[in-house]
Amino acid sequence: MAWDEWQKAKENVAARRQSLMRLNQLSGPPGGEEGANLVVNQDDLGAVGHEAFLLHSQLQKESDIVGAGADKEGVGSTMQAATALKGSGFTLGGELATTVSVWTAQVKSVLQACAHISNHLDYSKKAHAENDAAIAASLRNRDGSAVSVSRLNEYFK
Repeated sequence: MAWDEWQKAKENVAARRQSLMRLNQLSGPPGGEEGANLVVNQDDLGAVGHEAFLLHSQLQKESDIVGAGADKEGVGSTMQAATALKGSGFTLGGELATTVSVWTAQVKSVLQACAHISNHLDYSKKAHAENDAAIAASLRNRDGSAVSVSRLNEYFK
């Protein structure tokens, strides 16, 4: 390979790398790092938790195919149909029963996730409020005045 071929190959590779490079962020505002931190307000957490709670409630009511149209024994109409189809020799009956069990498992997973989100955000909101109160109390002198910056600096030494 001649020297000029080597140089062209290196330039081609460098050009491809530049065109493939992607940043996973936006550049910050001009002149500094302002706004670079993630900020979540208590109201935001509460709204997400509330929506997760509402989704949980609605999904729990509207996704119950096991109990829908239940008879006196508590067997839902879908499982009744699966049993009747199986009894008549249709393989669809077994498949329908499998569908009901898979559906039920999936719905339970989504319900559990919604409950986890709602509970965790409620817990986080409460825990952060308690932490903020504890920090505020610890940064006060006995008379209630704010601790001086020079005294705060002693904590970080």
